[in-house]
Amino acid sequence: MARPPLPPFTRETAIQKVRMAEDAWNSCDPERVSLAYTEDSQWRNRAEFPKGRAQIVAFLQRKWARELDYRLIKELWAFEGNRIAVRFAYEWHDDAGNWFRSYGNENWEFDAEGLMRLRYASINDLPITAADRKYHWDRSKPRPADHPGLSDLGL
Repeated sequence: MARPPLPPFTRETAIQKVRMAEDAWNSCDPERVSLAYTEDSQWRNRAEFPKGRAQIVAFLQRKWARELDYRLIKELWAFEGNRIAVRFAYEWHDDAGNWFRSYGNENWEFDAEGLMRLRYASINDLPITAADRKYHWDRSKPRPADHPGLSDLGL
C-alpha cells in the first residue's frame, strides 16, 4: 500500500512527510504509527533496535506508557532522493510528575511506496519544570497550524 508523498522528495513533499509523521506520533496510537513503516523496517532508538511492525508497536506501547502527556514537534533538516533528516523535540512527564523535554535527530530512508524502511534516532532528555513547558495544545488534536515550530520557539 503506497503512503504518499513518495520519493524522490521535493522540499514541499519532505515537509509534508515530516508533518504527517509528527501528527501520527502525537496521536500516541502505536498501530497507526506503525503503518508508516515497512513490514521489515529497522530502527535505532536510543539503546533499542526494533525490527518490523510488531516490535515497533511493542516499543511504542512501552514508550507512551512511561512518557505521559507526550507532545512532539518535528522539523525538516535536510532531504535528498528517498532520505529525510529531521530534528525534533517533545515534552512529557513521568508517573512521578517530573517533566522533560527530549531533543533529537532522526535519519529516515523510504522505499518506493513511501514507507519508511530505516529510522535512526539519537535522543537526549533535559529535565524541565512544568513552568518551562512550551507545548500546550489540546493533546487530542494535532498541533495547530499556527503553533510555533522548533525554530520559532528557539529550540
